[in-house]
Amino acid sequence: MSFHSMATSPPVCSSPGQPHLVSLVLQSKKALQHGEALCARASALSSASSQTAVDVLALDAKVRWITDAVLEQLKVCVPLGLEYVFGKLRLSFREMAAQVAKSIEQKRTQFEAQVAEWDAIRSQRTDALDTILESLGAQVVPPSFHASLTSDISPFGNQRDSDEEDSAGLFGEQRPDQSPTHTLRSVARPRVNGTHSARSSWKTLRDFVNERDIEKALDRIESDRDALDAILAKTSDYPESLSGTISNIEITLPDGAPLPSVNDVFVAQEVASHKMANLLESLAGHYDQMFTALHEREAGEEFSEEDIQQMHRDTNELPAVVTELEESIVIVETSHQQLLSARQTAQQQLGQLRCTLDELDELGDIMAEMLERQQIVEQNESIEHLTLLHQHLIPIEELHHQFASYQYSYSKLLLELDRRRQYRETAENIVRGMVAQLNAMTEEERVLREDFNTEFGRYIPEDVCIFAQNIPTRWSVVPWNDQQVETLLVVDSDLLEEVSASLILRDNGSNKQQLKGEIAPWR
Repeated sequence: MSFHSMATSPPVCSSPGQPHLVSLVLQSKKALQHGEALCARASALSSASSQTAVDVLALDAKVRWITDAVLEQLKVCVPLGLEYVFGKLRLSFREMAAQVAKSIEQKRTQFEAQVAEWDAIRSQRTDALDTILESLGAQVVPPSFHASLTSDISPFGNQRDSDEEDSAGLFGEQRPDQSPTHTLRSVARPRVNGTHSARSSWKTLRDFVNERDIEKALDRIESDRDALDAILAKTSDYPESLSGTISNIEITLPDGAPLPSVNDVFVAQEVASHKMANLLESLAGHYDQMFTALHEREAGEEFSEEDIQQMHRDTNELPAVVTELEESIVIVETSHQQLLSARQTAQQQLGQLRCTLDELDELGDIMAEMLERQQIVEQNESIEHLTLLHQHLIPIEELHHQFASYQYSYSKLLLELDRRRQYRETAENIVRGMVAQLNAMTEEERVLREDFNTEFGRYIPEDVCIFAQNIPTRWSVVPWNDQQVETLLVVDSDLLEEVSASLILRDNGSNKQQLKGEIAPWR
């Protein structure tokens, strides 16, 4: 924008309505001072932009160099600090992390296979124990076997001290308030119809088993199995953690967003600065004109109405000129702000990259520590705990063998009682036969003696062989040494048939392995 020059016009009389010339000069001076301030601000920003541009380019170069270095370490071969694991191989961090994760996963898989094998053995042994307990619950015990015994005597004659009631052995009558084992199914007593319906109230062999000890053993096994899972969980996230760490490092790398063009910034600032210089020059020219006009008037020169109006129009254009200057300074400030933002972003990226480099330095140590920790967990804690779990299974096997022997022995007991009954009956039959034979012989002897005495006794003096009149001796057979006659418990024939069939199956081998302990102890 340019202002009109004023030529000297013929003098005219001054009108009271004309604007005061001093006011116009002051407005022009104020506009010039504001323009000078804006131009000075633009010059300072341009100088600062130059230095900022240098900083941006330098920082961007560092960011790109470090980013490339990080990517090189992540994707290209670098020397490792884990030579004791991978020898003298040169692997990238990603390859190294993959190798470490693979090594950890393989070791975990091998150990988990051993744990799965233990789980299978445990299931086998607990199922076998459950089966034998169910079988014990299905075999009734006649009331005559235990009804006459006190609560302190086991059904097989084993005394229990009152002090040992709380720690009774495996065989002890189950109290009503005792809770059965949680893992073994409770078995209802057999319901027999017909003549044996009363057996529904009979006790079974399982009623004499103390299941509290079984429950404690199984709870201990379950607790230690959970503890093993907790030990394995310590390193379960290592492979995923390594992969996540590498991915996080890659994510945090600068995305390579383009910087603002320094050339475009400088061109925009140069154009704006050139325009501001021209505008400032116009403001300075207008001020000189107004200042000169003021001196001329003070010297007595008069201006025409047309000159005064021209001065007024030129002064009215000053705000528009100032507005253009302000718009231009905004362009300069915006360009400078772009450079400042770019520098701040580059500084932040550089700081983040330094942290990334530190993370890479620590990553090797972290992986070495993971491998060492995995080895400790596997070789020490896990193996020792698994060994303990295998030891816990030995009592379960022993319980199964003991209960199977208990049932087998009880079946043999029933047959033994029946054999003794047969022996007693045979002996009694022999005794009765002997007594009958002796009685018959005695009676026959008595008849013979009576006949003899009748026929010949009257001829023999009484004082000759006075024993000739004696009757024959009567005989009896009694237990030796005044022993009491043995009392045997009566076993129903169907129970004998049942145990006989069961023993035949056992002797044929169907359940022989259970009695011998078919589950070999873990070595």
